[in-house]
Amino acid sequence: MIAICSDHAGYELKSIIEGYLEANGKEYEDFGTFSAESCDYPDFAHPCAEAVESGKCYPGIAMCGSGNGIAMTLNKHQGIRAALCWTPELASLARRHNNANVLVLPARFIAPEVALAIVDTFLNTDFEGGRHERRIEKIPVH
Repeated sequence: MIAICSDHAGYELKSIIEGYLEANGKEYEDFGTFSAESCDYPDFAHPCAEAVESGKCYPGIAMCGSGNGIAMTLNKHQGIRAALCWTPELASLARRHNNANVLVLPARFIAPEVALAIVDTFLNTDFEGGRHERRIEKIPVH
C-alpha cells in the first residue's frame, strides 16, 4: 500500500497520480488534503510519514508547491528518507543510492507527464545496497 499526501498546491497533481496508480493496479492510502483549499502541509505529511515508518504503507509519495516544505516535514521523522525529485534520473538515484522511502514532487514546477515518469521510476527501482547501506545506517540521529 502506497502512502500519498499533498497540500493544496499539490492537490491536482496528487489526483492525477492517484489515477495513474489505480490504472496500474497499485493500492494507496490518501492522507490528504482532499481539496484545493489552502491548508498546511505538515497536517498531511506527519500522518503519511508515520504510516511509512510503521510499515503500514511503503513507499510514500508527497507533494507541495516547491516540494521543500513537505520534504522538510517528512524528514523530521527518523525512519523517513524523503527525496525531492524533479527528473526520473533523480528518482532512480534516490532509490538506488539513498534507499528513499518517500518520493517528493515539486507540484508547481513539473508537468504531470514528467511527474508520472518520476513516480514510475521511483516505484520500479530497487536499492543497490552495498557501500550505500553503511551510509544509510548513519543518517538517523541517535
